[in-house]
Amino acid sequence: MNHSIYSADRTTHLKIVVVALVAGVVVAGFSISARTNSDEGLTQTASERVMKAGKPVVITSTGNSVVR
Repeated sequence: MNHSIYSADRTTHLKIVVVALVAGVVVAGFSISARTNSDEGLTQTASERVMKAGKPVVITSTGNSVVR
């Protein structure tokens, strides 16, 4: 039995590629089926409160010390 991937024959490489593709399809299928299908958080209704911007505020002093 040879444990090196470099000296493996063509069928062994093909088996590795097939197993990797199947595993990728399984992971992608599971992730697509596991997501939520609810659009509840993406829509706004009339009952939600809308916050509007107020007047601009200017900060003139910070109170930080200057180190030079």
